[in-house]
Amino acid sequence: MPLPANLHLVRNRLAGKLSQSLEPALNLRLGVNVDHVATLRQARGGHEPEPVAAALLAQSAGADSITVHLRGDRRHIQERDLRVLKEVLAIPLNVECAATTEAMEVIIPCKPSWVTLVPENREELTTQGGLDAVFLQGMLKPVVRELRGAGVHVSLFVDPVLDQVKMAAKLEADAVELNTGTYSDLPMDSDPSLELARLRDAARLASRLGLRVLAGHGLNLQNVGPVAAIPEIEELNIGHSLIGRAVLVGLERSVAEMLTTMGETRS
Repeated sequence: MPLPANLHLVRNRLAGKLSQSLEPALNLRLGVNVDHVATLRQARGGHEPEPVAAALLAQSAGADSITVHLRGDRRHIQERDLRVLKEVLAIPLNVECAATTEAMEVIIPCKPSWVTLVPENREELTTQGGLDAVFLQGMLKPVVRELRGAGVHVSLFVDPVLDQVKMAAKLEADAVELNTGTYSDLPMDSDPSLELARLRDAARLASRLGLRVLAGHGLNLQNVGPVAAIPEIEELNIGHSLIGRAVLVGLERSVAEMLTTMGETRS
């Protein structure tokens, strides 16, 4: 698929910086979700802002992967975005989706590096809670098998509950992404120790079971530190707060600030 002309310009401008930006500066990686750039585009039904250009800027700023959520209602990311992202990115593409036949028919031919299976409700503003892998194991098993058979790594987005982590391992997923939404939604004056303990315990168990450990949902510059400090977590997926701050300071600076904050926690 030919690249839109404006993406050629963005990619060429970034080419001189790319080799430096891909050098891993941290043990903890950052995945940048660009869904809400597409949300803004879809609000007017036009072509701008371009989520692929945003992904290239995030890549240049040091992002280790790009995440997009292909929802059933196509409220933001479209099939075309997946195809172009797969063509232009030099870092892994992670596609979030529901475990449906319709989603697999679109995503498997695209061959992203990762697919993260998530719960999906058309009425929700954003993903609410983790996937109930225990309850849905019968439905998830063939989807995980199909994706892995196509050479796509599979992650399950689950709450930090030990039984859910165990089921992810039983289903032969490659990774779990621990839902940090409950932690992130705590009032600022509350004690986060209980939620952090749940995240630590789930991360330890996942690592012991041979799963890669990711985390995300609702993380921002103010609350990311304690989660980033959990040693088993390899990557944080962050979207809304990065795109929101990018409106004020630019996406490259927004990504750089988050990487710096994560690095200070791990150093």
